[in-house]
Amino acid sequence: MRYEIRVEGHLSETLAQAFPELGHVVMAGQTVLFGPVVDEAHLYGLLARCRSLGLRVMEMRQVPE
Repeated sequence: MRYEIRVEGHLSETLAQAFPELGHVVMAGQTVLFGPVVDEAHLYGLLARCRSLGLRVMEMRQVPE
């Protein structure tokens, strides 16, 4: 499964390194994290990481392979 997680604001390179398994792109006041998600536990782990870093998740969605 591949996912996109949109977070509010522009992530610094330091914050982006907290998600080494995901790529990222900054656009229009948001940062889009994207990449493969192995299973539901991995997805919840990514969301927990966002929360622990104080990131506001704007949207999360599964995208075609």
